[in-house]
Parts: sequence; structure tokens; C-alpha cells
Amino acid sequence: MTKKTFTLLFAGCFAASAFAQQEAKVFTEYKNNPKQSILPDFSYVGYKNGEKQPNYKAVDVPIYDVTKFGAVANDNKSDKEAIEKAVEAARKSGGGVVFFPKGRFIVQDEYDDLNSVWVSTSNTIFKGSGSGEGGTELFMKTPLQPKDTTKMWSTPPMFVFGSKKAETKIGKITSGAQIGDFSFDVDETKGLAKGDWLLLTMRSKDEEAIRLDLGDYKIDPTWKSLVNGGLDLSVVHQIKSIKGNTITLAQPLAYPIKANLGWNVAKYDCIEEVGIEDIAFVGNWKTPFVHHRSWMDDSGFTLVNMRRIVNSWMQNCRFTDVSVGAVINNGANVSISNCKITGNGGHEAITNAGGTNILLSRITDEASQWHSVGSSKTAMNTVLHRVNYPATTCFESHASQPRNTLLDVVTGGLMMNRGGGALENMPNHMRNLVFWNYNKINKEYPEFSFWPNQRYWKIPYPIMVGFHGTPTKFDAKELKYEEANGQAVLPQSLYEGQLKNRLGKLPSWLK
Repeated sequence: MTKKTFTLLFAGCFAASAFAQQEAKVFTEYKNNPKQSILPDFSYVGYKNGEKQPNYKAVDVPIYDVTKFGAVANDNKSDKEAIEKAVEAARKSGGGVVFFPKGRFIVQDEYDDLNSVWVSTSNTIFKGSGSGEGGTELFMKTPLQPKDTTKMWSTPPMFVFGSKKAETKIGKITSGAQIGDFSFDVDETKGLAKGDWLLLTMRSKDEEAIRLDLGDYKIDPTWKSLVNGGLDLSVVHQIKSIKGNTITLAQPLAYPIKANLGWNVAKYDCIEEVGIEDIAFVGNWKTPFVHHRSWMDDSGFTLVNMRRIVNSWMQNCRFTDVSVGAVINNGANVSISNCKITGNGGHEAITNAGGTNILLSRITDEASQWHSVGSSKTAMNTVLHRVNYPATTCFESHASQPRNTLLDVVTGGLMMNRGGGALENMPNHMRNLVFWNYNKINKEYPEFSFWPNQRYWKIPYPIMVGFHGTPTKFDAKELKYEEANGQAVLPQSLYEGQLKNRLGKLPSWLK
């Protein structure tokens, strides 16, 4: 037996032994009765409810090569105008593949205007020729400028993918519904049709509803958002059918509806089937990062923003030397997969900052962004699936009321000072932060608290299953549920397990 063969066999045996055990009890209970389980249902997360893999070839649209519009790779001249012309050609034809050959294309230089490049048409795909060595590089040589430099997080993104229109108010929900339900009644359905997307919103100071998120924890007076405005819910779902005044959704509700709390219904204006593939997005952030030192540190080189976007994707991309890689502001059923963050460390990696049913899969943060992959604002049902980041950083949980975030087979650091969020927007996360087979690799915090005395780290009652790696103790009173601390469990991936349970088999794209 060769040394290489032995090493492979040993590694295989170790991997098998790490998961060679019985199924987690909490997952068995979920399979038997999903609606009564303490586990949220993450099986509808991602593009097309997790059932299909994005494929730009399935979108039958013309191809617009940016070099046909004047872009020239590797000439050290700005290609921004040429790229915008290609995007405009795609818009006029109702969509298109904006194609980038191999080489470096400068997307922002010192003499360019300071506006973002907008993609606001459905069926538009940015397709490169690979994100690795010798592939396609979109180079942001100089930053855009925030309107107010004291607002350090507000620099415009280089690329915006999303609708420029607003939602249309429809009416109010008139019946109650439970978590896992698909239907509810409304007082008006005029203007709605099967396949439309809805924006459901609620703002309330109802004590019982707040208790659902915070349990016995009290609201700190400095948390002005909760004190003054109460709960903030904003979720996006697709209509499966309409019968009379009853709307049936294509995805189950992840939060209970009480009609007396004033849930509003709006027709959501969005674009869909938008893709970004095989591109290296490169910034010019070369300075050692200092948190909140300047707008350049926090947001100067922000590359991609998605907003009002559904059933869309980004895959096989790289972000190098960036302040912020990619942010999903809102929308639904977006998948970001097989992406890397490299180079000089910056502020944020890739985050869901308000979307519903968002999949962040197989993302590797090699740059050790101050806040790594995670969720914030009114994000609902976010899955970090097989994500990796160094021991020197932690997942992002940036306050403003995110809910239902799954850290699923994640490897990285675990810290109390990297969640993020202003004091007035605390806590860092609301109900249902779920750790499933989390592999902690930093040595700090051998005794970890989710509700410590410090002001900037507060998460109520997370669910902890299969936590392993560096031995760590948790306070049982701070947890909603804990199982198998120190030992990984089955299924290895909760997202994959729930998806298989719903569909009867694992989709081919996950295999």
C-alpha cells in the first residue's frame, strides 16, 4: 500500500466515523411531524424552491459579447460604457446573455461617472469565461462615492441586479395562519394572478408576538427599533393559486400570521431568471482593514447588490480585494453557490440582508472578512450550506431582525464580537438561529454565551445540534435546544435532509 493510498483510506475512515451514528432525535421528530417540529422548514430555500439547478442555457435569449460594444480586455482602459451598452441591448430584447471573454475589463476608473451599473431586466445573465487564473476579471479600479461620507456603509455598489420599481399595495390579511400553512384570506385580490409574487409586511408592538422571538428576555431601552417600532416582518412569496379571497402560496409560511396585527399584502415588482456566472469581481482595496474607520474601509469597494429579485443565482464567482462582496437586499429564492472571497480582508463577505428563502452554498471566505457569510435585517429562511471561513472571523448576524438562519455544515470561527449591527437595531438575530454540525476551529471562547453582559452580542435561544470541533460549553438556559455537543450527527446536512424528506429524493444538482 502506498503512502498516498493509506492517507486517502485514513481520511475516508475518519470522515465516515465522524458521522457514523444514529439520526439526530430532533430530525426524526421533524420527519414525523414537520409542522410541530422546533426546526424551521428550510427545504424551500434557493432557486426554484431548491428543486432545480440554475442553467443559463435554459434561458432562451440572445448573446451580447461586450467586446462587440467596444470593450477591450487587458488594455488598461475603462470598459464601463461598453458594458452598459451591452446591458442596454439585453434590456431592449427582453433579456440576454452579457458575455465576457477572458481577460481583465475595467469597470470603474477615475474618469468614469460615479453611478452603479444596473441590470433591471428579467432573463439577463452575466456570463464570464471562468473566475480562476486566466478567466474573466471585472476590475473596479477606483471606488464609487457615498453621498454622505459619514455614513460609512453607504457607498453605492458597482453592480446592481434588480427591479427599479416599487410594490403595489393590495390590501390586508383577514385570517390567521400558522407556521407551515400555505393559505390565508385577504380583503382584496384585484390585480393579483397565479405566479405573481407577494410582499407580506407587518410592524407591531404586540407583547405576545414579541415573546415569540425573545422569550423571557426583556427589550433593552437602547434598542430603539424594537422600542419604537416593534417587530418588523417583511417576507416574499409566490402565489400558487387564488380562489375567491383565499390565496395559496408556493412556499409555506415561516412565521405565524395574526390578522389583528395588521399584515399588509402588496404585489411585489421584481425581476427573475437573472444569473451571474464564472466571473472574478476584483476591487482595489489594498489597505489593512479597520472596522468603521472610514467609508473606504466599510464600503468603498462594494461589488454586487441584488434587490427585488427572485428565482435567480450567482455561481462560480470570485471576489478579491473587496470591502463588500455581494449583498441580497430583498427578494426571494436566490442561490449563491461555489464562490470565493480572496485577497486583502475587508468588511463583509456575502450576506442576505432582507431576502426570503436564500441559499448561500459552498462559499469560502479566504480573506477573513470582518463579517463573514451571514444574514441581517428582515432576512427570513437563510441557509449557509457547507460554508467555510477562517478561525479569525465568524458568521455575520447583523441585527435589524433576521430570523430562521441555518448554519449547516459550516466550518469557521465562533466569536461574540463579529455579529454586527448598531445598538438601536439589536438584538443580532431574532428567533431560530440554527447550528447544525457546526465545526468550530478557533480556540477562544471555550464557554460561549449568546446573551452576555456585553451590549453588542445578543441572540435569543438558538438551536444547537451536532456542534463539534474545538470543545465549547454553552449555557443550557440560553438555548432553545441542544443535542450531541462534541459529535456530528446525521443527516450531515439539515438542508439536504429536509429537501430529501420533502421531495422523496435528493435533487440531482445536490448530488
